[in-house]
Amino acid sequence: MIKNILVPIDGSVHASAALEAAIWLAAKFEAAIVGVHVVDIVALEGPFLHDLSASIGFEPSMNFSSKVKAALEEKGIGLLEEVKERCKKAGVACSTVMASGVVSTEICDKSNSADIVVMGRRGANENFDNSMLGAVTEAVVRKASKHVLVVPRSFTSPTSMLLAYDGSASSSKALRAAAECSATLSLPLTVISVAENPDTDSTLSEAEDYLKPYKVEVEFIQKSGDPHTEVEQYCKETEKDFLFIGTTHHGRIAEMVLGSTTEHLLRSLEGLVYIAR
Repeated sequence: MIKNILVPIDGSVHASAALEAAIWLAAKFEAAIVGVHVVDIVALEGPFLHDLSASIGFEPSMNFSSKVKAALEEKGIGLLEEVKERCKKAGVACSTVMASGVVSTEICDKSNSADIVVMGRRGANENFDNSMLGAVTEAVVRKASKHVLVVPRSFTSPTSMLLAYDGSASSSKALRAAAECSATLSLPLTVISVAENPDTDSTLSEAEDYLKPYKVEVEFIQKSGDPHTEVEQYCKETEKDFLFIGTTHHGRIAEMVLGSTTEHLLRSLEGLVYIAR
């Protein structure tokens, strides 16, 4: 059950969309939002500060670093005040916190007291990052101990949910999350399983048995082939805009730290992606 939602805020359009999604989710689950802004110590101590100093003609000093940090904190205070205002307007309970450190690490630490992290697909540095998934978001997805909802650049309320299910422990957690969300949000759910031998695969029957008590509108789809391709293609063809998936999935391609199928879908799909822990 979702009751505490952590939302990282950095002033980007992606973070604004994530906040909008979090407010929508909080209203449905009667949950509270915690907005967090992290002052990035990499920006204070790394090449950025030295480049900035060189461009204006003097060496960085402790005093200069303090002034830059104070300016960044002031900006963060303004961003968090905006979070409070938007939550108040929506009638959603909200609190905020300021942190300083490595951004992804601080977000993961703060997530320990939350049920889910809702964050944008990319962040404030998107103009300097050509990847489809921002570095901070990818790090949080990999390291966080809680569920993570990745939100696209523009949020619209989803209309249908898709669960990629393979019977693994992590996808079983995704199954539970999808069941709760489908019931609470009153959204239809489709469960897709991809197996090399569909005729002998019992994965979907396991999911069907689990979902019966929830009394949700559900459809089961069995596919054969590569999980990457089949789930992505089905999601796009049927215009599913809310995908649930575990952190690791079976497949012919060797799993990486996050899981090959999960990582592929995060990078290739445009809608909401819920990564269950």
